[in-house]
Amino acid sequence: MPDVAAHVVIRGRVQGVGYRVSLWQQARHQGLKGWVRNLENGSVEGMLQGPRSAVESVLGWTRVGPPGARVSGVDVDWVDPTDAFEDFDILG
Repeated sequence: MPDVAAHVVIRGRVQGVGYRVSLWQQARHQGLKGWVRNLENGSVEGMLQGPRSAVESVLGWTRVGPPGARVSGVDVDWVDPTDAFEDFDILG
């Protein structure tokens, strides 16, 4: 089954609560490729790529996040998969 890719922006209280590292752990556990980073506006942005079921599982997790997070919204854009990712990384 071909991979899918999703660009995601998570809003709310998602910085300073371990959100990036927790998302990184979730993505790696599911075998995804891509990245996650903090944005200057207080949101967290990520690119998730892999099997649809794994991407959807992590997207479900993003709506709750780690303890201490208060997610107010998740924007998801499905995009074309790319060969640019070798692993799942934390940027910046």
